[in-house]
Amino acid sequence: MIRVLSFVLLVLALGLGFAWLADRPGELSIIWQGQRIAMSLMVAATITVSLMAAVIFAWWLLRVVLTSPHALQRHFRARKRDRGYQALSTGLIAAGAGDAAAARKMLSRAKGLIRADQEPLVHLLEAQAALIEGNHDEARRRFELMADDPETRALGLRGLYLEAKRLGAPEAARQYAERAAETAPQLPWAADAVLEQHSQTGEWDQALKLVEHQKPASAEERKQLDRRKVVLLTARAGARLESQTDPKAARDDALAALKIDENFVPAGLIAAKAYLREGNLRKASNILERLWKANPHPDVARLFVHSRTGDSALDRLKRAEKLETLHPNNAETLFAVAQAALDAREFKVARPKAEAAARLAPCERAYLLLADIEDAETGDQGRIRHWMNQALKAPRDPAWTADGVTSPEWLPVSPVTGKLDAFEWKTPVSEWHAPIEDGAVNPADEAIRTLPPVAIAGRPAASPPAKPPKPAGDITLKPEAGPQATEKPAAGGRAATAADEPKPFFGGLPDDPGVKSDAQREAGTAGGSFRIF
Repeated sequence: MIRVLSFVLLVLALGLGFAWLADRPGELSIIWQGQRIAMSLMVAATITVSLMAAVIFAWWLLRVVLTSPHALQRHFRARKRDRGYQALSTGLIAAGAGDAAAARKMLSRAKGLIRADQEPLVHLLEAQAALIEGNHDEARRRFELMADDPETRALGLRGLYLEAKRLGAPEAARQYAERAAETAPQLPWAADAVLEQHSQTGEWDQALKLVEHQKPASAEERKQLDRRKVVLLTARAGARLESQTDPKAARDDALAALKIDENFVPAGLIAAKAYLREGNLRKASNILERLWKANPHPDVARLFVHSRTGDSALDRLKRAEKLETLHPNNAETLFAVAQAALDAREFKVARPKAEAAARLAPCERAYLLLADIEDAETGDQGRIRHWMNQALKAPRDPAWTADGVTSPEWLPVSPVTGKLDAFEWKTPVSEWHAPIEDGAVNPADEAIRTLPPVAIAGRPAASPPAKPPKPAGDITLKPEAGPQATEKPAAGGRAATAADEPKPFFGGLPDDPGVKSDAQREAGTAGGSFRIF
């Protein structure tokens, strides 16, 4: 476009010049070697311009003649190179599709048209073809050649890294990844491999330096890097706090992690523990209260309730009740209050709170807590076994889980795969439970409703009023006590015997509240006996 515009402007300038000369006529006289040449000014200008054009054309023609051999050679070389690149492109596509024969054919054609020292991608095509054919030794040699070339160093190191991983040589893979990370720290695979190695060995300083050198290309990558930084800062803070070498540095790392993610529970717990070691209860409580408002967690409640040394059980109950004011109507809150009330022997508070927690989130520890309350308040073995039986059937408690294993506390690295930030607070995988249909009875409500009455030594438990006798031949067994008792006909219409009595369920835990407890058998009560109507 610029050339066309320049040509138009030149023609326009010549036209304006000739028009200007035509409006101002004159004569031009030249005396050369005794001869006088006279002509008009317009003719002189025309001859001058034509002469200049002829000189330019002659120079162009001479230049074309002189450079034509080189231009012709360059033309054929470019054509050969284009054919070679076409063969190389087709071969890479065939290698990616897994067509070893086509890849080898295009490789031989590309080698005849392009030299490998001029185009390193020929080594890549040869390495890919060797991998498809299963010739890993040849592929490694090609990757090593690419690793020696600055243009393809990252590509060759990645190939060597993948080969080392395939052969199960983690040390060699780590060295290749470190070489790649030194020259190109922005490579995700190299940074992830080195970061994983530093995390497995607990080299948190090197891991943090590696994360800080990475430059995110998008908002999603920035979010991922921030998450990794939070995990690494928390891991370093936990290591420093556990070694007790520098609790202040541990606190600073945990607070730095909380600045990035203020709701990260492990970082908040470490910061609160560091403050408690310094004797600063107020700041520790502020951190725990902020975490509790955002996301109630049992570890936060446990540390908050027991944060003050020397507190009585009633003082701990008051601190648990403070958590309830911060986040009411929550299962974790109710559970914390119930546990503290049990420790304080406040059964009138512990039992309703535990039952409410079980209604909101039926799980093992809710029923086990009710069993502990029953043991401490009544000591009735039948009722204790009832809650234990419910705990066996309840969903598992949430825990720190990673790769199918659970941990009592958060860990930065999975012990199975070595993956960073693998632990999550969730319910572990357990046996399949059928979905709860709309309108179904809450299992906690059903467990509370079927709770057997308290057995009193020397006196039978209250029994429901007797029903009128049934017609002969319709003999049924009916437990004397228990809200869920159902009538079952005896086999063959015969009278019930001791063999017809229900057997204990799962190692002595009764599934039916009508079964007699040990205390009832010793006292001779009729709470779990059967009558024939």
